[in-house]
Amino acid sequence: GHRGVDSTGETTYKKTTSSALKGAIQLGITHTVGSLSTKPERDVLMQDFYVVESIFFPSEGSNLTPAHHYNDFRFKTYAPVAFRYFRELFGIRPDDYLYSLCNEPLIELSNSGASGSLFYVSSDDEFIIKTVQHKEAEFLQKLLPGYYMNLNQNPRTLLPKFYGLYCVQAGGKNIRIVVMNNLLPRSVKMHLKYDLKGSTYKRRASQKERDKVFPTYKDLDFMQDVPDGLFLDSDMYNALCKTLQRDCLVLQSFKIMDYSLLVAIHNMDLAQREHAMADGTSQADTRRPAAQKALYSTAMESIQGEARRGGTIETDDQMGGIPARNAKGERLLLYIGIIDVLQSYRFVKKLEHSWKALVHDGDTVSVHRPSFYAERFQRFMCNTVFKKIPLKPSPSKKSRSGTTVPRRS
Repeated sequence: GHRGVDSTGETTYKKTTSSALKGAIQLGITHTVGSLSTKPERDVLMQDFYVVESIFFPSEGSNLTPAHHYNDFRFKTYAPVAFRYFRELFGIRPDDYLYSLCNEPLIELSNSGASGSLFYVSSDDEFIIKTVQHKEAEFLQKLLPGYYMNLNQNPRTLLPKFYGLYCVQAGGKNIRIVVMNNLLPRSVKMHLKYDLKGSTYKRRASQKERDKVFPTYKDLDFMQDVPDGLFLDSDMYNALCKTLQRDCLVLQSFKIMDYSLLVAIHNMDLAQREHAMADGTSQADTRRPAAQKALYSTAMESIQGEARRGGTIETDDQMGGIPARNAKGERLLLYIGIIDVLQSYRFVKKLEHSWKALVHDGDTVSVHRPSFYAERFQRFMCNTVFKKIPLKPSPSKKSRSGTTVPRRS
């Protein structure tokens, strides 16, 4: 990948240091959102999806840009009017967007994915900024008209919420970044995290991944660790599966595949035990995390909506997670979202699949025809990963063991 580390130990991306990149992002976004506010509100037109605005930031400053202590760079904003519309749709006001991203330093996340991308999170936990490859940025631009159509029909989605696409040109290199919703609030401790595709071929976390402080496990690990699945109440299960079905249909129509469902699990009962143990030694942090500003940005809202507009689904103790239980009956909160959607089913993937299919059983390989991929993905999520809490048997038939959730539903 393009990630590296320089002689001082600082992360670099395409030879630009992380601190210079963060600075350029904040200067660029401040300028682009500010200049956009002078443009009148209007409907999004087809040509808005293809506009690219560019502004040069010399280090000594210019009549349009402030002086700064990084090298000269150019900042490009893709489809500014279209992305302004997406942000509005999610209830993000321009001043909130600016305040979240540009008022405090961005925090670099050390545990990046296998992609070699750099990830930053805004200090208020609202937004993730991720570097993307040229092909992915190009693909997102192509998706925008369809993405717009889909969001208008269905703002409640587990698909990534894209809030901005930008490019920093520094040292002769293009660094493309996308601003998205943050799926995993740092204020909630996640006890387990899985990247699930519904494929079993080579879908086990590597030893290197397992050695991390907060590893991301895969499908085979899930089937081994949580063989009974995660139990949701009937309405929640139906809402979740319906949302997954809708989202998969959209991805399929774009010929997108190789996406994953990120599932992070906060175990409330385990957290209580941890707090009790910590209380003996130090005062545990019991502050409530602030509610996320963006509409439909929590896992709970993504499948049920209505949340902050007078609805009452999101109770205080759920912190935006979806309530569930495990086979032991422990209370869980699930944080989920579909990730890696910018991988289009291109020629390379087709080639990769036909070669793997020759060597292995084609059906278990993760790279597959979009329709097959979507069906297998949904089936795995709604049969293996998520289950309905079985109806409680009548008292007379109750088993002697007295367990709340049977081992097999």
